[in-house]
Order: sequence, then structure tokens, then C-alpha cells
Amino acid sequence: MNNQKTQSAKLAKMAMLVAISIVLVMLIHFPIFPQVAFLEYDPADIPILIGTFAFGPVAGITLTVVTSLLQGFTVSAASGVYGIIMHIIATATLVTTAGLIYRAHKSKKSAIIGLVVGTAAMTIVMFFANMVITPMFTGWPLAAIMEVMPFILAFNVVKAGINSVVTFIVYKRISPFLHR
Repeated sequence: MNNQKTQSAKLAKMAMLVAISIVLVMLIHFPIFPQVAFLEYDPADIPILIGTFAFGPVAGITLTVVTSLLQGFTVSAASGVYGIIMHIIATATLVTTAGLIYRAHKSKKSAIIGLVVGTAAMTIVMFFANMVITPMFTGWPLAAIMEVMPFILAFNVVKAGINSVVTFIVYKRISPFLHR
């Protein structure tokens, strides 16, 4: 019975993190580079990263998929299935990488390493995802995508970087509540 209560509490906390993620996107989203205004920064990954550090990489992937679907059908509906797919790929890469590194040795150092490596992994994966998936959904030729690729790469570094720094700053303050 106690394990069932623990699992229910974890599920409720994860649902809360999903809700916070969606509210953050509703309140905060803006283009970083005017040349590619469709690439908007949002802090949705912060609660997902916090959940990943608290509950592990599998929970992080679960949070990513649920948040991406809910966000994709509500506050970010304009980007459609394409946006959902890209959000899942980007965020799952970030949280899986950061979460696995942090889980191996829960320390500030491993959190920093995980977030930095996660940011790099997300940027690399999104380079290839944009080369393969973006032409299918936008109809853009690969040459046009390669022209904006420097912005796409910079966007992923900036977005994941900001979200990682904020996560690092707030996680230890929020962690006691999540582990209660």
C-alpha cells in the first residue's frame, strides 16, 4: 500500500510539472533571431529537466512526450505534428543525456556535465533531424534548410543553455518538495 501511495504521489508531481511546463509556454515564448522568427524560445524544458533529475531519465522521456502532445494540441497547435515531433526529439535527447549522466552520480558536477553534454547532444541531433524531418513537413529543399542551419544550431544551443542554467539554479531548491 505504501508503494502505491509513493507511485501516486510521484505521478501527481509529474502531472504538476507537465502543467507548469505548458503554462510557461503560454506565458513565455519569443523568437531569439528575427531572421528565423519561427524558432521561438520557451522555458518548457525546465520542469521536464527538473522532473528528470528528480525521477530519472525514463520519467523525463515520459514528461517530454506528455508535455509535447498536450502543448502541441493546445498552446502550440500552429506547429502541428511537426512541432510535436521536433519537440519530442529535441527534449528527449536533452533530458535522456542529462538524466543518465546525473543519475550515475548525483552531484553538482555531474549535473553541470549532464546539462552541457545534453545541450551538445540536442544540438547535434537537431542538426540531423532538421535535415531529414523539416523538408518532409515544410517542403523546403535541403539547400534552404542549410542556409538557416547556423540559426537552427545557435537556437538549440541558446534554448537548451538557458533552460539548463535555470534548471541548475532552481533544482536543489525544488528537490526537497519532489522527494517528499
